[in-house]
Amino acid sequence: MSTSTALLRPRWIAALALVVLVVAMGLSAEYRSTATVAASAQAKKFDPAAYGAQTYESKVVPAIQKGAVELPELVEALEADKDAAGAKYGHRHGTSPYSFAVKGTGEAGEVKGTLLQVTVPGLPEDTKVYLQIGPAINGTALRDAAGFITFNQFLNQVEYADAATALNDQMREKVLKNLDAAALKGKKIAFTGAFTLLTTSTLTITPIAIEEAP
Repeated sequence: MSTSTALLRPRWIAALALVVLVVAMGLSAEYRSTATVAASAQAKKFDPAAYGAQTYESKVVPAIQKGAVELPELVEALEADKDAAGAKYGHRHGTSPYSFAVKGTGEAGEVKGTLLQVTVPGLPEDTKVYLQIGPAINGTALRDAAGFITFNQFLNQVEYADAATALNDQMREKVLKNLDAAALKGKKIAFTGAFTLLTTSTLTITPIAIEEAP
């Protein structure tokens, strides 16, 4: 073996050891990074039930009460100019339909499945008003009409949808659980709630309050 070869061999060994060390450090860093991300995601996992309990009564109900427009006034504005009425009274995200906070009084009619029909004075004859009374509560009107809940507050579309469902669940528990909707037939009632505009001929309102009116 030549003297030069003998001198180079320790250098090869040192270089190889350095490469192994760098690779090991990289794998270790990647493992820790993955574990950290997983732990962080688990810690921040969205809890719809907790969100609904923390947000419905303390934030959503006051926001809808504050922004509620008399239903005949809103329908008149919508009939005149939907875009202008939406910009003035409603909330929406992107190009989705406007959602509105409303209030009104009228005569309760028959229960039709999950809906209670209400005849509200001052509306066009062809406008039908229904209050959702469950057990199934559909739509995202409470979330959207509140005005302060946006998609950017959530990780993805699933969480955003779950937030709306959680608010509906809270409303059902707080407002509808002990409501005998059938017993209201023929009585004057007052209501506050929200709806998403699809057409002015049928307004399906998700209520935050229903009570007999004097």
